[in-house]
Amino acid sequence: MSSPLETVIYTAHTHVTGGRSGAGRSSDGAVDVKLSTPGSGKPGTNPEQLFGIGYSACFIGALQLAAAAKKLRLPDEASVDAEVTLGKTGAGDHQLAVKLNIDLPGVDDSLKRELIEAAHQTCPYSRMTRGHVDVQLAIA
Repeated sequence: MSSPLETVIYTAHTHVTGGRSGAGRSSDGAVDVKLSTPGSGKPGTNPEQLFGIGYSACFIGALQLAAAAKKLRLPDEASVDAEVTLGKTGAGDHQLAVKLNIDLPGVDDSLKRELIEAAHQTCPYSRMTRGHVDVQLAIA
C-alpha cells in the first residue's frame, strides 16, 4: 500500500528514447547518458547500474540521518556497493534483486547493524522495493 505525498521535496524530470539501446537525459542537463543492454559490450550504461547508484546514494543519506538521530556522525569513508541483478522468476517474469554491501569503517558492529536497519526502514528506495524486490543487506 502506498502513501500519498503531502509535501513535495523534489521532482526529477527525465526523457528516454530507444529503451535499453537508446539515450536518457535529465531536464536540467546534469545527466545525459547513452544506454545499452547489459552484457552487450556496447558503450553506455543500463537501468540496473543507474538504479544501483541511486539506491546506494539514497541509502547513505538514510544512514546519515540514522547516525544524526543518535547524535553521531557517519564516517566520511562510509560507502555502499550495490549489486542489482536482473533475472526471471519461475513464472518467466523479469525481476530485480538487490544486494547492498555497506561499509561503515570505524563503527562498532552492533551499531552498524542498528544504523543499517534504521536506514533500511526510512530510505525511500528501500520503502519502494519492500515486498516487491528481494533486498539483501550485507556489512562489508
